Amino acid sequence: ARIFGEKRFSMRIWLKRKELAARELTVNDVENALIEENVELPAGRLESAQQEFTLRVKRGYRTPKEFRNLVIIRGEDGYPIRLGDVASVEVAPDSLRNSFTADGNNAVGIGISRQSTANTLAMINGVKAEMEKIRSSLPAGMQLVVLKDSSIFIEASIKEVAIALLIAAVLVLVIIFLFLGNVRAAIIPAITVPVSLISAFIVLYIMGFSVNLLTLLALVLAIGLVVDDSIVVLENVYRRVENGEPALLAAYRGTREVSFAVIATTLVLLAVFVPITLLEGDTGKLFTEFAFAIGGAVAFSSLIALTLSPMLCSRILRPRNEDGILAKMDNLIFKRLEAAYDALLHRLMKHPFLALGTLVLLCGVTWILFGLIPAEFEPIEDRAVLMVRMIAPEGTGFDATSSYMKSIQDKLNPLLEKGEARHILSIVPGNRNKLGAVNNGIGIVELDFWDSRERPAGLIAHELFRKVGTIPGVRGFVIQPSGLAHFFGQPVQFVIGGSTYDQLVGWRDIVLNKARNYPGLIGVDADYKETTPQMRISIDHDRAAQLGISSKTIGRTLETFLGSRQVTTYIDNGEEYDVILQGLEEERRTPTDLQNIYVKSTLGGDLIPLSNLVRLEERADASSLNRYNRIRSITISGTPAKGFALGDCLSFLEDTVRQELPPTATINYRGMSQDFKESGSSVIYVFLLAIVIAYLVLAAQFESFVSPLVIMLTVPMGLLGAMAGLLL
Repeated sequence: ARIFGEKRFSMRIWLKRKELAARELTVNDVENALIEENVELPAGRLESAQQEFTLRVKRGYRTPKEFRNLVIIRGEDGYPIRLGDVASVEVAPDSLRNSFTADGNNAVGIGISRQSTANTLAMINGVKAEMEKIRSSLPAGMQLVVLKDSSIFIEASIKEVAIALLIAAVLVLVIIFLFLGNVRAAIIPAITVPVSLISAFIVLYIMGFSVNLLTLLALVLAIGLVVDDSIVVLENVYRRVENGEPALLAAYRGTREVSFAVIATTLVLLAVFVPITLLEGDTGKLFTEFAFAIGGAVAFSSLIALTLSPMLCSRILRPRNEDGILAKMDNLIFKRLEAAYDALLHRLMKHPFLALGTLVLLCGVTWILFGLIPAEFEPIEDRAVLMVRMIAPEGTGFDATSSYMKSIQDKLNPLLEKGEARHILSIVPGNRNKLGAVNNGIGIVELDFWDSRERPAGLIAHELFRKVGTIPGVRGFVIQPSGLAHFFGQPVQFVIGGSTYDQLVGWRDIVLNKARNYPGLIGVDADYKETTPQMRISIDHDRAAQLGISSKTIGRTLETFLGSRQVTTYIDNGEEYDVILQGLEEERRTPTDLQNIYVKSTLGGDLIPLSNLVRLEERADASSLNRYNRIRSITISGTPAKGFALGDCLSFLEDTVRQELPPTATINYRGMSQDFKESGSSVIYVFLLAIVIAYLVLAAQFESFVSPLVIMLTVPMGLLGAMAGLLL
């Protein structure tokens, strides 16, 4: 469980610089007093012949009042100097630099993620059940609301897949009935197909997979494959029954005639689906389950076609009185096609090099068409959620960032008013880095359900992109979250590597200039900006050594006074919370405030202002120096514009680097772009491996290289049809 907008209790001690100096105290004196006084230690035990007592020194500081009375030191006159004399003490949030709002109201968000072996739907249902138990004990005025629920999309998708599964099964049975014109014949695949699909769950169980969208999709596609084996056996047996053979004899002889074809087809299909498990990246992990599900269904369909199908044929089939409508059309049309195909087949068998040349030609045409089709990692999907990323200028403070995020939210609120959105969440900062930068935010728009709104998510995202782009001073872009993999950044993540950051900055500017003028990219940005305002502190080590002040003392004083430092803890109602030291906000606004902090000399105990020991240099620099694969790098990010695919954008950036940058510039990818490249390159090898394995399996079955070569001609022909459909 990850908490957003948490305001955890803490004892905040706001140090007053002038009061400390007036009493000749430093930050270290306050820290040491808190550590020495606020303790709870075992003090041994009292033992007697009859009884034993455990002794423990009670911690005496639990409330702001008690901490204010904590004695730091006694003055020369013996009067105690207390913490309340040099600091303000209060119970306050441990951090004031984060916010979370829901529909414009202050809120605390609890994002709950499942563990790797858990079921998403079961986890969400369990969370909802616990929420119902908690609601009755909530304080007045507090609400517990589900703002984001992934199970809604999952359940809707499973429902759609189940409907598709039913429609596919019904259509298969109807087509079989129309062609054979016999209800008895249609009953056989109506039994064998479900048995084959159910048998696939054996494979899923053995492999430890789950029933999910991909495995259900595999079963939908498997219907068209598992029915093939049953139809081959059924049609051959039925032909023999029509010719007058008894059903039992026809089932025996008919199955033996086609058993070779059934086994060969199954082995080829398995040879094609198994290499899918070799895909790299997240895509390979996802489609491994897909491959095993459909492979299991196909394997069992072959077994069932050679066992259950002939048994059912022997018990059910009877000769029909007359042909069906489609059967008559089959006699008129398909027999002519059969004759033409037979003549072509004989010609190709006699001239194998003609078949080989045709295969090479078709593969070449397929490759050309493949290059014409836009390439992307996955199709854009309406998951009823949008993400809005906002980036303010480097060095922007929390209050200013919150104001910018409020402007973003004002652009999103009309969706709530029109009913197109159910909830709008706002998080600042969106992704705080190690230096605590707060110049960014995230807005999450939970859209209404699909059947309750007229506009798709893509159209709404396009409109929002135009709106957030009109806010001056910040950059905003809208993202439709990925479906197959959980990438929350922009889809385009293009990494340029080099030897020095100065060199990379020049390359970055060239690529950014080209990318921002390219119509296929929007929201272009880079993760390296040398515009973060910084104050460099240089310590005069010789002077500090003469005065008996260490660099550690200077650094610790600055860290505590200007940042914040957790020194000790306190107990409240059985819970332990932090005690945090920090300077007053009004005393840490300007560089002058930094110089007027005092440290104590170890030689004479005198207070020395930091202005005597440090030099300040104001400059702009990068907030972080990133590396990728141990190489200094800058990442160019962006989002494909409408009508452009991820592959188009990456190809453009690659061409830009090759044409504009020297050969020493390296290219790499992150996020969705990395997965796209990894899976795309491995798909080609997997595809070629599948073709080779399929050919070898057929060659082993036919004991000839010509017959499988002729069969392999159908592969590029089918791909050509698929490519043409995608282009259309």
